[in-house]
Amino acid sequence: MMTIKRSVFWLSLIVVAVLSLMPVEFLPPQTLNVWDKAQHALAFAGLALLGLQPYPTRPWRLALWLLAYGGVIEMIQSATGWRYGDWLDLLADALGIAAGVLLWGLLRLRVLHAGG
Repeated sequence: MMTIKRSVFWLSLIVVAVLSLMPVEFLPPQTLNVWDKAQHALAFAGLALLGLQPYPTRPWRLALWLLAYGGVIEMIQSATGWRYGDWLDLLADALGIAAGVLLWGLLRLRVLHAGG
């Protein structure tokens, strides 16, 4: 079971990277810049929740690793010529990661209290 959880997490990282580095014309049009930030936050909240399933022992280490991952994506976007890096995207990533880790912690506490 743990192998499946790890595979889903790592596959999700690849999907986020591909979508983040794909030329904009292949993506749905953005009508509001706020939606772009929400997409970043949701994606990284999801990555945090998926990552904490197979790697639950050090949640803040995973959070820092995911933030670095988001930073690397922004730097690569700056170098592509068809995308651009944005510090506000990285901030949205950080907020999503924090939300995912906090939600995971709350769910974990609820399960612990329900069980005993």
